[in-house]
Amino acid sequence: MKLLIVEDEPNLLSILRKGLSEKDNDVSVALDGTTALEMISNTNFDVVVMDIMLPDSNGIDICHRLRAEKNFVPILLLTALGTTENIVTGLNSGADDYLVKPFKFSELEARIAALARRSTQEHRPNSLIQIEDLEIDNRAKSVKRKGEIIQLTAKEFNLLYYLARNAGKILSRENILENVWDINFDMNTNVVDVYINYLRNKIDKPYSVKLIQTIKGLGYIIKS
Repeated sequence: MKLLIVEDEPNLLSILRKGLSEKDNDVSVALDGTTALEMISNTNFDVVVMDIMLPDSNGIDICHRLRAEKNFVPILLLTALGTTENIVTGLNSGADDYLVKPFKFSELEARIAALARRSTQEHRPNSLIQIEDLEIDNRAKSVKRKGEIIQLTAKEFNLLYYLARNAGKILSRENILENVWDINFDMNTNVVDVYINYLRNKIDKPYSVKLIQTIKGLGYIIKS
């Protein structure tokens, strides 16, 4: 894989670069946000691993900027803050995953591989899904309902797309966490419920027909 590490702490950067390079990855590095943005604009990376706290900016702002520019390179944020609120903030910025320091290198490897795998799967053909008057185009990362464009964050889109690909099937919170976030959060977290609420406010609330439903004690389902 072609990877970019954005980290200004020399020891951690050295460890990450050495470890990932030894796994036959093509690893580039950036020490600040400005350099990272320039490199991401000029190179097609498979995954970007980025610390939130950087000398000239932070990972949250960089994620916001990249998603606003319709750049959907998979981003894994590294941070010392691991509360549900911090996780939601990071994912709302457009990040695809969130790893709390300190972490095991094997877990980082697994998450990078999962992000790259999911990104490849999402760019396969037949990416257009329609449920009632809801249209989801995974290739263009766009959503419409009754012909009206609905703006979603990257994580909201991934969640909706996963629900839509499994339309008519009840999906548990654990199942959603594993497939949308590719990680095993503490199962007591309410991050799934938070994002379902975000989607409902945009996808269902303005319309008479509600597509996203809660199946008490089991999970969520999207269906006609």
